[in-house]
Amino acid sequence: MKHALLILLLAAAAAASAADTNPVVELRTGMGTVAIELYAERAPKSVANFLRYAKDGFYNGTIFHRVIDGFMIQGGGFEPGMKQKPARAPIANEAANGLKNERGTIAMARTADPDSATSQFFINLVDNRALDRPSPDGHGYAVFGRVKRGFEVVQRIAQVPKTRVGPFADVPVQPVVIEAVTIVSE
Repeated sequence: MKHALLILLLAAAAAASAADTNPVVELRTGMGTVAIELYAERAPKSVANFLRYAKDGFYNGTIFHRVIDGFMIQGGGFEPGMKQKPARAPIANEAANGLKNERGTIAMARTADPDSATSQFFINLVDNRALDRPSPDGHGYAVFGRVKRGFEVVQRIAQVPKTRVGPFADVPVQPVVIEAVTIVSE
């Protein structure tokens, strides 16, 4: 019994230590702030990509442009008026990292090309296991972090009225602006 307790305590300490070393960012929106822990060990390319965009100030002034209650909220690529920002070259898909598209996780958005993720990301509102590898397209969507605080903000964003803007559906009527993405710890 004492041996099992010691093993549990050591495992908990190791997990806490790993969590303390993960980068944390704050995503400040017009509807509140969301703190996100990034899993650099499991998704190094996705985390490095996201942090580079954050350091460059790229996300400041972008919007959550695709909001589907009961599914996810997506942002990081458009400014108000659905003006797309030019992004850097795409990164390789890291969906095979073992992380799942569970409620509260953040993942890289992409096109039908599995290696097309650039700046856009989404936060899962529910468990979206159909997006895990292997997904119906065989590739999945790379999870690279989890909301630590502020999930209620994510849920409020999901509830805003939506409309269609040109070819884009599920666009908030009033833009939900990402005012800043700040790196709290790296």
